Amino acid sequence: MTTLDFDIGGMTCAACVGRVERGLKKVPGVQDVAVNLATERARVAYDPGLTSPEALAQAVGDIGYEARLPQLSASQPPAPRTAELSFAVGGMTCAACVGRVERGLKKVPGVQAATVNLATERAHVVYLPDAADPEALRGAVRDAGYEVPEEVAQATEVAAPEQAPASQAQSRLDAERGRRAAEIASLRRAVMFAALFSVPLLLLSMLPMLWMPLHMWLLANVGEGAMNWAMLALAAPVQFGPGRRFYRTGWAALRHGSPDMNTLVMLGTSAGFGYSLLVTLAPGLFPAGSAHVYYEASGVVITLILLGKLFEAVAKGRSAGAMRALLALQPGSARVRRGGEVLELTPGDVRVGDLVLVRAGERLPVDGEVVEGRSYVDESMLTGESVPVEKTPGAAVTGGTVNGTGALTFRATGVGEDTALARIVRLVEDAQASRPPIQGLADRVVAVFVPVVLVIAALTFLTWMLVGGEGALARALVHTVAVLIIACPCAMGLATPVSIMVGSGRAAALGVLFRSGAALEGLGAAKVVALDKTGTVTRGQPEVTDVRPAAGWTPESLLRVAAAAEGPSEHPLARAVERAAGAGVPAAHDFEALPGYGLRATVEGRRVEIGAARFMAQLGVEVGDLGAQAGTLAAGARTPVFVAVDGRLAGLLGVADPVRPGSAQAIRTLGAQGSEVALITGDARATAEAVAAEVGVRRVLAEVLPGGKADAVAELQAGGRRVAFVGDGINDAPALARADVGVAIGTGTDVAVETADVILMSGDLRGVPNAVALSRATLRNIRVNLFWAFAYNVALIPVAAGVLAPLGITLSPVLAAAAMGLSSVFVLSNALRLRSFRPPLPPAAPQGEGRPAGRAVPRNA
Repeated sequence: MTTLDFDIGGMTCAACVGRVERGLKKVPGVQDVAVNLATERARVAYDPGLTSPEALAQAVGDIGYEARLPQLSASQPPAPRTAELSFAVGGMTCAACVGRVERGLKKVPGVQAATVNLATERAHVVYLPDAADPEALRGAVRDAGYEVPEEVAQATEVAAPEQAPASQAQSRLDAERGRRAAEIASLRRAVMFAALFSVPLLLLSMLPMLWMPLHMWLLANVGEGAMNWAMLALAAPVQFGPGRRFYRTGWAALRHGSPDMNTLVMLGTSAGFGYSLLVTLAPGLFPAGSAHVYYEASGVVITLILLGKLFEAVAKGRSAGAMRALLALQPGSARVRRGGEVLELTPGDVRVGDLVLVRAGERLPVDGEVVEGRSYVDESMLTGESVPVEKTPGAAVTGGTVNGTGALTFRATGVGEDTALARIVRLVEDAQASRPPIQGLADRVVAVFVPVVLVIAALTFLTWMLVGGEGALARALVHTVAVLIIACPCAMGLATPVSIMVGSGRAAALGVLFRSGAALEGLGAAKVVALDKTGTVTRGQPEVTDVRPAAGWTPESLLRVAAAAEGPSEHPLARAVERAAGAGVPAAHDFEALPGYGLRATVEGRRVEIGAARFMAQLGVEVGDLGAQAGTLAAGARTPVFVAVDGRLAGLLGVADPVRPGSAQAIRTLGAQGSEVALITGDARATAEAVAAEVGVRRVLAEVLPGGKADAVAELQAGGRRVAFVGDGINDAPALARADVGVAIGTGTDVAVETADVILMSGDLRGVPNAVALSRATLRNIRVNLFWAFAYNVALIPVAAGVLAPLGITLSPVLAAAAMGLSSVFVLSNALRLRSFRPPLPPAAPQGEGRPAGRAVPRNA
């Protein structure tokens, strides 16, 4: 097989990519095709005995595109230079907003691709710099009615994504953090300002209705007109202060023909406020009994919706945490030996072939190959394996991993964007930039509901103007405003966020943190739950699991002598034996490590030798029945360690990464809930299958590296199935981001916690089925709320429009407001039922496995 990379001209969209790929795959001998629209390049794997580069180029030409083969590149015009721009977009609230921004960007000449992520509130655009410029792209977003913070857009503009230095990415993240903090502060001020006026407004309007003596006293001493003016003075600052943001975005959405929740808020509150203002200014226009004001409806709705936006902004502010944590893995400096001297350089200045020096305990700056020294390196960030790996001359090392107690000198083989850490960063960025196929039920309802309400309101006004007779204008106003008030988005706007707020609050009490409402909704829809092994299903720390003493020895005496001999050793298994033995272990003398076999030491005058079976065979020590037991331990994913004292077998130890308490119970419960459970790990297949059999998992994907974990998740997503991935390590970050819902063990690494959508604070896997059950209960609750809010309006809008007026049945704005209030009360009461949710498994207390449980909550939470 031969691989050919060549440029393709004329592609403009994803459909072009599909056509080129299908055309090339039809060529005899072609095995694999990958076409990249951003780089306008194709990579084809083919059999040179069956086809040729010219045949491939001809196939592309037959489809209608231009192939530029490498050997012809000198005579062909250069491929168009592309650029990418990533910038923040403010003001988006729903899927309709995302679609509107994307359509606006794609209309700009020269734009090849545009994707907008609602969760991160960012747009990513691939464009031709000769035909478009960043200011034109930002202008298109502003024309669509949204905001573009100027400083963030400038900080993230790059010529090509692979050329963006880490410092620039850090600058973007810092700017994004500042913008998010400013947004949260602005929303907090708006909520406090609105509450300052709406609370007394609510009391002034509702207390007289609840206590008739107060109502009569106010009418007699203050007067209805003065009361209306007082409520106007309280409502106007809310309506045109904090509420101004709904007018700005709601009107822009209406003007572009895509009304959203902002439009509903704008119309509903404006209807109540406008009608009340007319009653205050000209009460004589209205029929007797209909001159009532509804200022409290507009003021309280605006305040509650702003409060929900504040909670949403706080949740979204965590989105950049994963990238900050990943960038922090690279040390700030590297010691490089050049020309006989040692230089202190930044990792970006290290060149391939440089000799890099690393002291004990330091993090490796780049990838390389060891040329001098011996140590154990913690590679859990890469492989998920808890046991550090021995590194001797010739071994490969990875940037971002942590060196143990020895010093190493290695030759740099991968620097900059070619390091494993950089690839992990790119995988996380790619997965987070991809838009999940999630669209809220409320957005779909609103997309149809608002235009229909507007048409009904207009028809109501025109009809009553024609048939209303004397006082037609007043009747038309009353019925039209009644339609708009009954269609106020109070219940519809509260249906989802209230359920999310109550559900997430209940989840927190159960030790589960949902980062967003989308995560709370999405987890219950997952058909597959994929689990990382090390640190998730297992503890992530080696422990002595079996102690098999030989004749004449007790478990305590065997552990005591083994721990003493292991004391000087750097091997992680030695630490496990020491922890099992406890205190009171004597000192060892004449220690000697025998690589590949074991160790030898003198303990209290006795020769102690510890190692594998081949070491015992070399020493001539008979292992007897313990040999067969060692095979059983190995089959059960345990490492057998023999102990000999003075040339005679003293016993056998089994060391392993034990399964967490509750893992098997959690997996059984997930199966009972209808979820397929899969195990994804970088461990050897034998170890992985042994653990899977112990906890009851049937599907195992073993020996998977970081990039492969994300690919494994994508494989599980085949056929449109939603996948939840549960992990705890840095190596899990791409898979956590690629999954439809990422679940992090809270006692794991900061990167896993920051990348995931759901965090188990206790570090107990039993939180997963509890979270799934709560997610499904919350989703059912949301559906009921939305149905009630929508059906309630559908049933009462005709009555408000006056369809039953000939029968003497009408719905005045007063009753419309009451009906609207009842709808909201029902939605709130239904959502509060989630507070009594009972999980299928008892929540576990936080455990201090891996790291302090107090760090389970993300920083800045």
